[in-house]
Amino acid sequence: MASTSKIPLQTRNLPWVEKYRPQTLDDLISHQDILSTIQKFISEDRLPHLLFYGPPGTGKTSTILACAKQLYKNREFNSMVLELNASDDRGIDVVRGPILSFASTRTIFKKGFKLVILDEADAMTQDAQNALRRVIEKFTENTRFCLICNYLSKIIPALQSRCTRFRFGPLSQSQMIPRLEHVIQQENIDITPDGMKAIVTLSVGDMRRSLNILQSTHMAYGKVTEETVYTCTGHPLRSDIANILDWALNKDFSTAYKQILQLKTLKGLALHDILTEVHLLIHRVDFSLSVRMDLLIKLADIEYRLASGTSEKIQLSSMLAAFQAVRDIVVSDG
Repeated sequence: MASTSKIPLQTRNLPWVEKYRPQTLDDLISHQDILSTIQKFISEDRLPHLLFYGPPGTGKTSTILACAKQLYKNREFNSMVLELNASDDRGIDVVRGPILSFASTRTIFKKGFKLVILDEADAMTQDAQNALRRVIEKFTENTRFCLICNYLSKIIPALQSRCTRFRFGPLSQSQMIPRLEHVIQQENIDITPDGMKAIVTLSVGDMRRSLNILQSTHMAYGKVTEETVYTCTGHPLRSDIANILDWALNKDFSTAYKQILQLKTLKGLALHDILTEVHLLIHRVDFSLSVRMDLLIKLADIEYRLASGTSEKIQLSSMLAAFQAVRDIVVSDG
Protein backbone atom coordinates (compact mmCIF):
# COMPACT_ATOMS: atom_id res chain seq x y z
CA MET A 1 0.00 0.00 0.00
CA ALA A 2 1.44 3.35 -1.03
CA SER A 3 2.03 5.98 1.66
CA THR A 4 0.27 9.36 1.51
CA SER A 5 3.55 11.11 0.65
CA LYS A 6 3.49 9.25 -2.67
CA ILE A 7 -0.19 10.07 -3.36
CA PRO A 8 -0.52 13.08 -5.71
CA LEU A 9 -2.55 16.08 -4.58
CA GLN A 10 -5.20 15.52 -7.27
CA THR A 11 -6.10 12.13 -5.73
CA ARG A 12 -7.35 13.67 -2.48
CA ASN A 13 -10.92 13.82 -3.74
CA LEU A 14 -10.86 10.32 -5.22
CA PRO A 15 -13.07 7.58 -3.77
CA TRP A 16 -10.93 5.58 -1.37
CA VAL A 17 -11.32 2.40 -3.43
CA GLU A 18 -9.28 4.13 -6.17
CA LYS A 19 -7.05 6.22 -3.92
CA TYR A 20 -5.85 3.12 -2.06
CA ARG A 21 -5.96 0.65 -4.96
CA PRO A 22 -2.80 -1.54 -4.83
CA GLN A 23 -0.25 -0.44 -7.45
CA THR A 24 2.08 -3.46 -7.39
CA LEU A 25 1.71 -7.20 -6.85
CA ASP A 26 3.48 -6.83 -3.49
CA ASP A 27 0.74 -4.41 -2.31
CA LEU A 28 -2.02 -7.01 -2.72
CA ILE A 29 -3.18 -8.54 0.54
CA SER A 30 -4.73 -11.87 -0.41
CA HIS A 31 -4.51 -14.98 -2.61
CA GLN A 32 -0.76 -15.28 -2.18
CA ASP A 33 -0.69 -18.63 -4.01
CA ILE A 34 -2.26 -17.00 -7.10
CA LEU A 35 0.09 -14.00 -6.90
CA SER A 36 3.21 -16.17 -6.58
CA THR A 37 2.13 -18.22 -9.61
CA ILE A 38 1.53 -15.11 -11.72
CA GLN A 39 4.81 -13.58 -10.51
CA LYS A 40 6.60 -16.73 -11.71
CA PHE A 41 4.86 -16.50 -15.10
CA ILE A 42 6.04 -12.88 -15.48
CA SER A 43 9.63 -13.51 -14.32
CA GLU A 44 9.97 -16.42 -16.77
CA ASP A 45 8.24 -14.42 -19.55
CA ARG A 46 5.68 -17.19 -19.99
CA LEU A 47 2.42 -15.42 -19.17
CA PRO A 48 -0.56 -17.44 -20.49
CA HIS A 49 -4.06 -16.18 -21.22
CA LEU A 50 -5.74 -15.63 -17.86
CA LEU A 51 -9.27 -16.02 -16.56
CA PHE A 52 -9.99 -14.48 -13.14
CA TYR A 53 -13.36 -15.24 -11.57
CA GLY A 54 -14.99 -14.80 -8.18
CA PRO A 55 -17.15 -12.38 -6.13
CA PRO A 56 -16.73 -8.60 -6.49
CA GLY A 57 -14.15 -6.72 -4.42
CA THR A 58 -11.71 -9.64 -4.10
CA GLY A 59 -8.80 -8.16 -6.10
CA LYS A 60 -9.27 -9.48 -9.65
CA THR A 61 -8.94 -6.17 -11.50
CA SER A 62 -6.29 -4.86 -9.11
CA THR A 63 -4.18 -7.98 -9.71
CA ILE A 64 -4.11 -7.71 -13.51
CA LEU A 65 -3.53 -3.93 -13.41
CA ALA A 66 -0.60 -4.47 -11.03
CA CYS A 67 0.74 -7.10 -13.46
CA ALA A 68 0.40 -4.67 -16.37
CA LYS A 69 2.26 -1.94 -14.46
CA GLN A 70 5.05 -4.42 -13.71
CA LEU A 71 5.25 -5.53 -17.35
CA TYR A 72 5.17 -2.08 -19.00
CA LYS A 73 6.63 1.33 -18.23
CA ASN A 74 4.27 4.30 -17.83
CA ARG A 75 5.04 5.77 -21.26
CA GLU A 76 4.29 2.52 -23.09
CA PHE A 77 1.31 1.45 -20.97
CA ASN A 78 -1.40 2.97 -23.22
CA SER A 79 0.07 1.47 -26.39
CA MET A 80 0.57 -2.02 -24.89
CA VAL A 81 -2.61 -2.44 -22.79
CA LEU A 82 -6.23 -2.37 -23.96
CA GLU A 83 -8.73 -2.34 -21.10
CA LEU A 84 -12.46 -2.75 -21.77
CA ASN A 85 -15.20 -2.77 -19.16
CA ALA A 86 -18.87 -3.78 -19.16
CA SER A 87 -19.74 -0.10 -19.61
CA ASP A 88 -18.35 -0.41 -23.15
CA ASP A 89 -20.33 -1.99 -25.96
CA ARG A 90 -19.47 -5.68 -25.71
CA GLY A 91 -21.09 -7.13 -28.82
CA ILE A 92 -19.42 -8.90 -31.71
CA ASP A 93 -18.57 -5.57 -33.43
CA VAL A 94 -16.15 -4.63 -30.62
CA VAL A 95 -14.37 -7.99 -30.91
CA ARG A 96 -14.08 -7.61 -34.69
CA GLY A 97 -13.15 -3.91 -34.39
CA PRO A 98 -10.99 -2.46 -31.56
CA ILE A 99 -9.93 -5.82 -30.05
CA LEU A 100 -8.98 -7.38 -33.39
CA SER A 101 -7.09 -4.30 -34.62
CA PHE A 102 -5.24 -3.96 -31.29
CA ALA A 103 -4.30 -7.66 -31.12
CA SER A 104 -3.26 -7.94 -34.76
CA THR A 105 -0.82 -5.01 -34.83
CA ARG A 106 2.75 -5.54 -33.69
CA THR A 107 4.82 -3.01 -31.78
CA ILE A 108 7.93 -1.72 -33.55
CA PHE A 109 9.99 -0.46 -30.62
CA LYS A 110 9.18 -3.07 -27.97
CA LYS A 111 9.56 -6.80 -27.91
CA GLY A 112 7.10 -9.02 -26.09
CA PHE A 113 3.33 -9.19 -26.10
CA LYS A 114 0.44 -6.78 -25.71
CA LEU A 115 -2.21 -7.24 -23.03
CA VAL A 116 -6.00 -7.10 -23.49
CA ILE A 117 -8.02 -6.86 -20.25
CA LEU A 118 -11.74 -7.65 -20.57
CA ASP A 119 -13.36 -6.76 -17.26
CA GLU A 120 -16.78 -8.29 -16.51
CA ALA A 121 -16.43 -10.63 -19.48
CA ASP A 122 -19.55 -12.52 -18.40
CA ALA A 123 -21.54 -9.56 -19.83
CA MET A 124 -20.35 -10.41 -23.35
CA THR A 125 -22.81 -12.01 -25.75
CA GLN A 126 -22.37 -15.61 -26.92
CA ASP A 127 -21.52 -14.45 -30.45
CA ALA A 128 -18.89 -12.04 -29.11
CA GLN A 129 -17.33 -14.78 -26.99
CA ASN A 130 -17.17 -17.13 -29.98
CA ALA A 131 -15.54 -14.42 -32.09
CA LEU A 132 -13.10 -13.69 -29.27
CA ARG A 133 -12.10 -17.35 -29.14
CA ARG A 134 -10.90 -17.11 -32.74
CA VAL A 135 -9.00 -13.86 -32.07
CA ILE A 136 -7.25 -15.39 -29.04
CA GLU A 137 -6.30 -18.44 -31.09
CA LYS A 138 -4.96 -16.43 -34.01
CA PHE A 139 -2.92 -13.77 -32.21
CA THR A 140 -1.46 -15.66 -29.21
CA GLU A 141 2.08 -14.94 -30.43
CA ASN A 142 1.49 -11.18 -30.22
CA THR A 143 -1.15 -10.69 -27.50
CA ARG A 144 -2.22 -12.07 -24.12
CA PHE A 145 -5.81 -11.86 -22.91
CA CYS A 146 -7.10 -11.58 -19.35
CA LEU A 147 -10.82 -12.19 -18.87
CA ILE A 148 -12.36 -11.10 -15.56
CA CYS A 149 -15.84 -12.20 -14.47
CA ASN A 150 -18.03 -12.90 -11.45
CA TYR A 151 -19.71 -16.03 -12.86
CA LEU A 152 -17.55 -18.64 -14.56
CA SER A 153 -20.64 -20.44 -15.90
CA LYS A 154 -21.36 -17.47 -18.20
CA ILE A 155 -18.06 -17.91 -20.04
CA ILE A 156 -18.26 -20.42 -22.91
CA PRO A 157 -16.18 -23.64 -22.47
CA ALA A 158 -14.11 -22.82 -25.58
CA LEU A 159 -12.79 -19.65 -23.90
CA GLN A 160 -12.29 -21.35 -20.53
CA SER A 161 -10.12 -24.06 -22.11
CA ARG A 162 -7.82 -21.44 -23.67
CA CYS A 163 -7.11 -19.67 -20.37
CA THR A 164 -5.41 -20.47 -17.09
CA ARG A 165 -8.19 -20.06 -14.51
CA PHE A 166 -7.79 -18.54 -11.05
CA ARG A 167 -10.62 -18.25 -8.53
CA PHE A 168 -10.55 -15.23 -6.21
CA GLY A 169 -12.49 -16.12 -3.07
CA PRO A 170 -13.92 -13.65 -0.54
CA LEU A 171 -11.29 -12.05 1.72
CA SER A 172 -10.97 -13.18 5.32
CA GLN A 173 -11.33 -10.77 8.25
CA SER A 174 -7.63 -11.14 9.07
CA GLN A 175 -6.78 -9.94 5.55
CA MET A 176 -9.23 -7.04 5.49
CA ILE A 177 -8.59 -5.51 8.93
CA PRO A 178 -4.90 -4.50 8.38
CA ARG A 179 -5.79 -2.75 5.09
CA LEU A 180 -8.74 -0.97 6.73
CA GLU A 181 -6.50 0.06 9.64
CA HIS A 182 -4.02 1.53 7.16
CA VAL A 183 -6.74 3.65 5.53
CA ILE A 184 -8.09 4.68 8.96
CA GLN A 185 -4.61 5.83 9.99
CA GLN A 186 -3.98 7.73 6.73
CA GLU A 187 -7.39 9.46 6.80
CA ASN A 188 -7.30 10.04 10.59
CA ILE A 189 -10.72 8.43 11.20
CA ASP A 190 -12.36 8.17 14.63
CA ILE A 191 -13.60 4.55 14.77
CA THR A 192 -14.64 2.19 17.56
CA PRO A 193 -13.84 -1.57 17.68
CA ASP A 194 -17.57 -2.27 17.21
CA GLY A 195 -17.57 -0.02 14.15
CA MET A 196 -14.68 -1.95 12.61
CA LYS A 197 -16.40 -5.27 13.34
CA ALA A 198 -19.64 -3.99 11.75
CA ILE A 199 -17.84 -2.91 8.56
CA VAL A 200 -16.07 -6.27 8.20
CA THR A 201 -19.32 -8.17 8.90
CA LEU A 202 -21.41 -6.20 6.40
CA SER A 203 -18.80 -6.30 3.61
CA VAL A 204 -18.75 -10.15 3.60
CA GLY A 205 -15.24 -10.46 2.17
CA ASP A 206 -15.65 -7.60 -0.34
CA MET A 207 -12.77 -5.13 0.14
CA ARG A 208 -14.31 -2.53 -2.17
CA ARG A 209 -17.57 -2.58 -0.22
CA SER A 210 -15.76 -2.25 3.14
CA LEU A 211 -13.91 0.88 1.95
CA ASN A 212 -17.10 2.39 0.55
CA ILE A 213 -18.92 1.77 3.86
CA LEU A 214 -16.00 3.25 5.82
CA GLN A 215 -15.85 6.38 3.64
CA SER A 216 -19.61 7.01 3.53
CA THR A 217 -20.02 6.51 7.31
CA HIS A 218 -17.04 8.76 8.07
CA MET A 219 -18.39 11.50 5.78
CA ALA A 220 -21.97 11.22 7.09
CA TYR A 221 -21.38 10.92 10.84
CA GLY A 222 -17.74 11.75 11.61
CA LYS A 223 -17.38 8.99 14.20
CA VAL A 224 -17.62 5.41 12.90
CA THR A 225 -19.49 3.20 15.39
CA GLU A 226 -21.59 0.06 15.02
CA GLU A 227 -24.79 2.14 15.07
CA THR A 228 -23.61 4.72 12.50
CA VAL A 229 -22.35 1.96 10.15
CA TYR A 230 -25.66 0.08 10.26
CA THR A 231 -27.65 3.32 9.93
CA CYS A 232 -25.57 4.55 6.99
CA THR A 233 -25.93 1.27 5.08
CA GLY A 234 -29.62 0.87 5.96
CA HIS A 235 -29.03 -2.49 7.66
CA PRO A 236 -30.95 -3.34 10.82
CA LEU A 237 -28.98 -3.33 14.08
CA ARG A 238 -28.44 -6.67 15.80
CA SER A 239 -30.44 -5.36 18.78
CA ASP A 240 -33.34 -4.52 16.42
CA ILE A 241 -33.28 -8.04 14.96
CA ALA A 242 -33.25 -9.54 18.45
CA ASN A 243 -36.32 -7.41 19.29
CA ILE A 244 -38.11 -8.47 16.10
CA LEU A 245 -37.45 -12.14 16.85
CA ASP A 246 -38.63 -11.66 20.44
CA TRP A 247 -41.86 -9.95 19.33
CA ALA A 248 -42.54 -12.58 16.64
CA LEU A 249 -42.15 -15.45 19.12
CA ASN A 250 -43.63 -13.97 22.30
CA LYS A 251 -46.24 -11.36 21.33
CA ASP A 252 -49.66 -11.91 19.79
CA PHE A 253 -49.94 -11.39 16.02
CA SER A 254 -51.44 -7.86 15.93
CA THR A 255 -49.07 -6.45 18.60
CA ALA A 256 -45.99 -7.96 16.94
CA TYR A 257 -47.12 -6.72 13.50
CA LYS A 258 -47.62 -3.14 14.75
CA GLN A 259 -44.29 -3.03 16.60
CA ILE A 260 -42.26 -4.45 13.69
CA LEU A 261 -43.99 -2.16 11.17
CA GLN A 262 -43.33 0.84 13.43
CA LEU A 263 -39.63 -0.11 13.71
CA LYS A 264 -39.39 -0.63 9.93
CA THR A 265 -40.90 2.81 9.26
CA LEU A 266 -38.88 4.59 11.95
CA LYS A 267 -35.51 3.23 10.76
CA GLY A 268 -36.32 2.83 7.07
CA LEU A 269 -35.56 -0.90 7.03
CA ALA A 270 -36.26 -3.23 4.11
CA LEU A 271 -37.99 -6.52 4.90
CA HIS A 272 -35.42 -8.34 2.75
CA ASP A 273 -32.59 -7.15 5.04
CA ILE A 274 -34.62 -8.11 8.12
CA LEU A 275 -35.16 -11.61 6.68
CA THR A 276 -31.45 -12.02 5.98
CA GLU A 277 -30.48 -11.08 9.54
CA VAL A 278 -33.31 -13.15 11.09
CA HIS A 279 -32.13 -16.14 9.06
CA LEU A 280 -28.65 -15.89 10.67
CA LEU A 281 -30.14 -15.51 14.15
CA ILE A 282 -32.48 -18.51 13.81
CA HIS A 283 -29.48 -20.85 13.79
CA ARG A 284 -28.62 -19.67 17.32
CA VAL A 285 -32.13 -20.27 18.71
CA ASP A 286 -32.76 -23.61 20.42
CA PHE A 287 -35.27 -25.08 17.95
CA SER A 288 -35.52 -28.76 17.02
CA LEU A 289 -34.07 -29.62 13.61
CA SER A 290 -37.47 -30.25 11.97
CA VAL A 291 -38.92 -26.96 13.32
CA ARG A 292 -35.87 -24.99 12.18
CA MET A 293 -35.98 -26.55 8.69
CA ASP A 294 -39.70 -25.82 8.33
CA LEU A 295 -39.19 -22.21 9.40
CA LEU A 296 -36.25 -21.66 7.03
CA ILE A 297 -38.25 -23.06 4.10
CA LYS A 298 -41.11 -20.65 4.86
CA LEU A 299 -38.70 -17.70 5.13
CA ALA A 300 -37.12 -18.70 1.79
CA ASP A 301 -40.58 -18.67 0.19
CA ILE A 302 -41.21 -15.19 1.60
CA GLU A 303 -37.84 -13.96 0.24
CA TYR A 304 -38.71 -15.38 -3.20
CA ARG A 305 -42.08 -13.61 -3.19
CA LEU A 306 -40.40 -10.35 -2.13
CA ALA A 307 -37.95 -10.66 -5.04
CA SER A 308 -40.96 -11.12 -7.34
CA GLY A 309 -42.28 -7.69 -6.27
CA THR A 310 -45.07 -8.53 -3.83
CA SER A 311 -46.19 -6.25 -0.98
CA GLU A 312 -43.83 -6.00 2.01
CA LYS A 313 -46.78 -5.69 4.41
CA ILE A 314 -48.34 -8.94 3.18
CA GLN A 315 -44.98 -10.76 3.40
CA LEU A 316 -44.42 -9.35 6.91
CA SER A 317 -47.74 -10.97 7.85
CA SER A 318 -46.52 -14.25 6.32
CA MET A 319 -43.27 -14.05 8.31
CA LEU A 320 -45.16 -13.49 11.57
CA ALA A 321 -47.57 -16.35 10.75
CA ALA A 322 -44.56 -18.66 10.26
CA PHE A 323 -43.17 -17.70 13.69
CA GLN A 324 -46.59 -18.04 15.34
CA ALA A 325 -46.84 -21.58 13.91
CA VAL A 326 -43.40 -22.40 15.33
CA ARG A 327 -44.44 -21.05 18.74
CA ASP A 328 -47.58 -23.20 18.70
CA ILE A 329 -45.50 -26.32 17.86
CA VAL A 330 -42.99 -25.57 20.64
CA VAL A 331 -45.79 -24.97 23.17
CA SER A 332 -47.64 -28.18 22.21
CA ASP A 333 -44.41 -30.22 22.38
CA GLY A 334 -43.51 -28.63 25.71
